[in-house]
Amino acid sequence: MLALLILCMGSATAQPQERGWVSYRDAYRAMVTFAKYGKAKNLLQDHYQVSPKDGQSAEGLRLTLSGRTTQLDLPLDPTGRITLPLLKAAYDENAVLVLNRKVSGFSFQPRLSIVARVDGIYEGQELRIACDQALQYLRSTDAGYQSRHCAGVRFAFPKRSDATVRVRDAEREVALAPEEGAVFDGDTTTDFRVMVYRFASWPERGQVISQNAPLAIVPVIE
Repeated sequence: MLALLILCMGSATAQPQERGWVSYRDAYRAMVTFAKYGKAKNLLQDHYQVSPKDGQSAEGLRLTLSGRTTQLDLPLDPTGRITLPLLKAAYDENAVLVLNRKVSGFSFQPRLSIVARVDGIYEGQELRIACDQALQYLRSTDAGYQSRHCAGVRFAFPKRSDATVRVRDAEREVALAPEEGAVFDGDTTTDFRVMVYRFASWPERGQVISQNAPLAIVPVIE
């Protein structure tokens, strides 16, 4: 009888994993850490990201929050991010995040980015402050960031976009060179149009002008 019970428990555990799920509680705790962070973060936003480990596109991915009383589709943006709803009821009933692929092929993590401006105009000084806010938060959660510094910010757009990002100061206005690359450090999907505004290359006072709304503006911390 005991052996039968153990076998049944093993089957119940294995089946959801085959469908592809991760713990909502783990994701919830990670996002609450940012929500409860008491220092400056007004220029930042935190999302939950599903990213492929093998460089494939996130196109076609579907994520669902599923629990005893909860069933909620969570649309992913082109970078694989969602705004994770913080639902106490789903946490209490140990709901799961169900992916329509095998979870072993994907990474799941919070992702910090800088809040985009509607007018697309960013003061260079403010971008430095935003990057520092991100660095201070990361230092509070990961000791590995203590020796790192803010190098700039990365503007990311769809691969086929013709978006431009220009830098304007008192003497010049220059378009940043576009590259094909990843949105976030550690992402394996590199088919985005990205432009990096490096702080060391420009005076602190100046403006960064994005012609189109970026998919994300990401602190570059090295």
